[in-house]
Amino acid sequence: MARTSGLVGGAVLRRPNAVSIRSTRLQSDPNDVIRSAKTDYACLAMLELANRFGAGEPVRVRTIADRHRIPARFLVQILLQLKGAGLVASTRGASGGYELSRAPRDITLAEILDVVSGRGSGGNVPESPWSLALASVWSEVAAAEHRALESVTLADLLKRAEHTVQHMYHI
Repeated sequence: MARTSGLVGGAVLRRPNAVSIRSTRLQSDPNDVIRSAKTDYACLAMLELANRFGAGEPVRVRTIADRHRIPARFLVQILLQLKGAGLVASTRGASGGYELSRAPRDITLAEILDVVSGRGSGGNVPESPWSLALASVWSEVAAAEHRALESVTLADLLKRAEHTVQHMYHI
C-alpha cells in the first residue's frame, strides 16, 4: 500500500535518491486518494505521451523526465511496466522513444494505476473478526476508487488541463 507523507500545503517531501515533490494540495482532505510518486510519475508520463499522440514521432525518455522532473532511471522502469501491459510502445535508436499504443480516449487512469501500483498484492494479515472487517472496508474503498478512475481517460485529463490553462490569471 502506498504511504503518504502527511505534509500539506506546499510542504516539500524529501526522499533519498529522488527529486523533491511539491505538494499541490492546499489543505489535507481525508477523501484524497492515497497515491505514490510512482503513480504520479506514470500518469504524468502518459499525459505527456497523450499530448503528443498522433505527432508521428516517439517521445524521448529524457524529454519526459526533464519536463516533469522525474528521475530518468525511474521513468525508464515505469515505461517498461507500461509497455509490458500494452499501454505504450517503444522505438529503438537515435530517434527512438515512447508513444501510446492506443488513443488517449481509450486509456483510463484505472489501467495506468493497475499497472504501476501492483494492486492486488495485499499483505498477509492474521484472520480475526477485526482484520476481516477492516479488509472488507478497504476492498469497498478500492472498488469505488477503481470505478471512479475507470471513468477518467487521458483525453479527459488533457481537456481539464487545457481548461485550467485558459482560466489562469497572468500577471
